[in-house]
Order: sequence, then C-alpha cells, then structure tokens
Amino acid sequence: MKKIDKDGLLLCNLQAEAFEQSIGYINSSSEIFIRRFMNSNVAKFVDSGDILQTNLIAKDILDRVNEQYGESSYGSTKYTANEMYWIGYLYRYFSYTYDYSSSKVYKIVKPKELRGLFLPYHTMDTAAAIERILEAKGLLIDEEQELQRQYRIFKKYRNKV
Repeated sequence: MKKIDKDGLLLCNLQAEAFEQSIGYINSSSEIFIRRFMNSNVAKFVDSGDILQTNLIAKDILDRVNEQYGESSYGSTKYTANEMYWIGYLYRYFSYTYDYSSSKVYKIVKPKELRGLFLPYHTMDTAAAIERILEAKGLLIDEEQELQRQYRIFKKYRNKV
C-alpha cells in the first residue's frame, strides 16, 4: 500500500466531481453509472494517472463514459450529490493507494454497500474507512497482518495436535 500524494488527491477530486455531476448529466441510475464508469476505458486512463497530463474535466469524463456505453435511462435510483462525491472519492483513493484497477475495486465493494456506509463513514479519514470496509469483508490487504493472522492459526492448530 502506498501513501496518498498530490497526484492521488488530484485524481480523487476529479473522479469525485465526475461522480457528483453525473446526477444531473447522466440519465441512468447512479448504480448503473458507477458500474459503467468503473469498468470503462476512461477509468483505466484515470488508473494510469495519464489523465493528469491532459486538460480533461469532470464533464469530459462523463462524455467519454456515454460515448463508450451509449445513453441509457435504465434505472431510476439517484444517489445524493454528497453520496456520489464520497463514493467517487473513496473508489479512487482505494484504487490509488492499493494500486488496484478501478474494476477490481468495484468487484471488492459495490456502490449499494458504500451508500449504506455513507452516514457512518463519510466523516472518517478515507484510509480508515477503506480499512474498516476491508476488515468487515475479511480482506486483509496488509501482508504483515496477513502473515501474523496465518501464524496465529498455525499456532492454534499445532497446539491442538
């Protein structure tokens, strides 16, 4: 896991703004938009960090998602602007600090789950919120913690034999 830096924060804010603006710009439900974005070509462009070398803004990102998948009015549930901003920010922070692709992060935690966690977690430090989410799923990403957990299991098993 790497620490967040200036570039990472710029990416987080850009993605969060795109998610927030999607409410008024994209006709589909918020969950459909998030799924499309997280698996899109523009998400791969954001993952690589190359988007920082361009002058693309949030609306341009939304246009690229629409270009790739086409306009859709599927679904009707729209998240609030605050929920969308937080979800977009958290997804990018997770992807950036753990060096995971957007699609991998999307597979780990779905938008409906994040929406349910918005009220208790949105005021927390983003890194702490991600740790809690992973801990609740039983996904220890930290190798040191994982090795310690496996060693405890080994000791428990060895003492029983």
